[in-house]
Amino acid sequence: MKIAPIDIAHKTFSRRMMGLDADEVMDFLRKVADEYEAVVRERNTLRESLREKELVISDFRERDDLLKNTITTATKMSEKLQADADREARLIINDANHKAETIVRDARDSLKRIYQEINDLKRLRLQFENNLKAIIQSHLTMLDQAQKIMPNPMIESQLGDVEMKESQEPPAPQSKGIKDQDQLIRHRVSEAISKSL
Repeated sequence: MKIAPIDIAHKTFSRRMMGLDADEVMDFLRKVADEYEAVVRERNTLRESLREKELVISDFRERDDLLKNTITTATKMSEKLQADADREARLIINDANHKAETIVRDARDSLKRIYQEINDLKRLRLQFENNLKAIIQSHLTMLDQAQKIMPNPMIESQLGDVEMKESQEPPAPQSKGIKDQDQLIRHRVSEAISKSL
């Protein structure tokens, strides 16, 4: 059975002979009732405070759970992002390596083709030079033969002059003039060959 402070304050006792002082008992009961009321108020205040603290703790627990879940989710997402980034980086590196290998292979093939073309051009140039030398040599031979077979018109005009001046010029210088012309032609042909090479 619960006793309230008001019960203590209004409690009456039966009287007996030689009993206690009624005023003194009532004062004491009022003091006890006041003290008991103060204790009940404090208890109620503490209960209210405890209920508020429990609400705050409950709120903190919810926040803590939410924070833990958020951290767990963030950690998982971070790990997934890291794994995705690693996988993408590996793919990019592999693709770059394949492209680099292709570029190097193409460059080597192109370099081989260029060397082959250079060698072909050198061979063609050598053939051209040899053919040109052969043609020039054959023309020089034909000129030599033509000089032997056909008379030079300049020589004929010189011969006409010679006939007019037979007494003044000996025939030896005429043959020297022919040789000088022949050497001049050979010299010019040689210069043309050296310039073309």
